[in-house]
Amino acid sequence: MFLPYTGSGHYCYANSLSMALGPASPGPGVVEVLTGSPFGMQLLDGDTPFFDPAGWEGDIALDAAAAALGWECIRESGGTPEEAVARLEAASAADPLLVGPVEMGLLTHAPGRGTPWGADHFVIVLGVEAGLVQFHDPAGFPFATLPVEQFTAAWRTDSLVYGESYTSRRGFVQTRAVTAAEAVRASLPAWVAWLRGDHGFPVSAGTLANREAAQTLAERCEDGLPDKTKDELTGFAIAVGARRLADAGARLAGAGADEASAVTARQARLVGGLQYDLTAGRTAEAAAALRALAPTYDELADALVRSMR
Repeated sequence: MFLPYTGSGHYCYANSLSMALGPASPGPGVVEVLTGSPFGMQLLDGDTPFFDPAGWEGDIALDAAAAALGWECIRESGGTPEEAVARLEAASAADPLLVGPVEMGLLTHAPGRGTPWGADHFVIVLGVEAGLVQFHDPAGFPFATLPVEQFTAAWRTDSLVYGESYTSRRGFVQTRAVTAAEAVRASLPAWVAWLRGDHGFPVSAGTLANREAAQTLAERCEDGLPDKTKDELTGFAIAVGARRLADAGARLAGAGADEASAVTARQARLVGGLQYDLTAGRTAEAAAALRALAPTYDELADALVRSMR
């Protein structure tokens, strides 16, 4: 039996979009799967590990999930700081502004921040009052506030690997009724494309994907992971990767794609188990798990194709 996970996690895309959609949202677990994030693994630029597809990023994620659920919105980006502030001031609880990517390290309402980390994040802005931006930060800070100048500084993307400064979405409108199972089944071809590298989005030179990424990371485990890579895995990538796969398993089962669900459940266990292996220095066990993970991406693509018949 496969028991899905419920709890905290790094789901800023899904949580922010769920807040923007309001009561009609099917929930962050469904939204996250519809972003396409569970369907791949990458070593970005051959160096930084993520359990998401090569070429995938937050802007693509939000558009994919909203469209799959039958929603449209107004997307805006760029412009002057003054134009960006005007968008913040126009936001309200009735018409919130989904803002991102922002530089997480500059969101100084949370302790220990103040310098750029290169980590992207998304939040929901509720308005501006007395020079303070009020927003829901899905990293655990409801009704957070920051001075307008500090918030707009974080809203610049100079330190991030993707995205245009001052990108936001507003005016969410549902144009067609779609169930979660219908959205999942309609998204299957896109997920196969992510797994097979046929998605058409740019991929950074030197980035390794799926089987090759897992095998290369296994070799690096055996050779001795740099502290930076180990910290990225144990502090973020493993946790969010395993949760995404667990949610994918549940959503695929709910849509009748049982074979694909079983593959993602196996992937979730392999990825989740890396947390202890790497924290405890069990490099041989971590490498073995990654080698077992490597062929599952092709297996998942094939299972998804069979589920479309």
